[in-house]
Amino acid sequence: MNTSAAQRVAILIPALNEELAIRRVVESALAVLPDVIVIDDGSTDRTPQILADLPVILIRHSSPKGKGESLRDGFREALRRGFDAVVAMDGDGQHDAADIPRMLAAARKYPDSLVIGARIRTRENQPNARRRANAVADWGISWGCGIPVADTQSGQRYYPRKVMQLVDLPAQGFVFEAAILIAAVRELGFGVVSIPIETRYSSEFRLSHFRPVRDITLITLYTIARVFHYRDIFASYRRSHSKPPLVFDPVVSVIHEPA
Repeated sequence: MNTSAAQRVAILIPALNEELAIRRVVESALAVLPDVIVIDDGSTDRTPQILADLPVILIRHSSPKGKGESLRDGFREALRRGFDAVVAMDGDGQHDAADIPRMLAAARKYPDSLVIGARIRTRENQPNARRRANAVADWGISWGCGIPVADTQSGQRYYPRKVMQLVDLPAQGFVFEAAILIAAVRELGFGVVSIPIETRYSSEFRLSHFRPVRDITLITLYTIARVFHYRDIFASYRRSHSKPPLVFDPVVSVIHEPA
């Protein structure tokens, strides 16, 4: 990987009952970066056994605690080990580790930004209900951030160290991803840049843990509270909806591991 010696990046994979895809996902991640942290969120299938012989940092929850707690524990482990950033990706196969070099290229170009793998290619592959729910979330979370953001619900993200240090934000489940996005922009002054990735939905994936009605409702309520917290209600709406999100599509043709 063409990263500088000063930048240590790990891949973070939350996993709950991912026996169908987890080995393929982790092996593809290891082919891109040598450091992979897997948070097994209390799986009751063969997920931990499948990973037993792979060179990963495996942290196990005794029972499911939700994606927010999985990300928190992954951030804490990455911070403890001195990583400068992590790239989070889901364990069900929806994200392709081959997109990570492009995310790192975007992070180098925009060093004070989060990077989101935005599912804006082949968007027709996304189920209609999920597409509508994501559109609502993008509209609201962009307002909460005060800047336009593409695909606020994507779990494939590059988190710099300063953003990981927001680990103790009081938000649970999928709301945590919205909370950390809003706080990174509002509290730390970070930007958000998205790289286009494929929209991958297939019958081979397990059913999503995301429940559009329940989770979008919780995310919406949280976001509304943050909009009022920051007070500039109308100004933040204008800033977030007056121009398109920042999308950058770097070309990365050659990947080299450092000697």
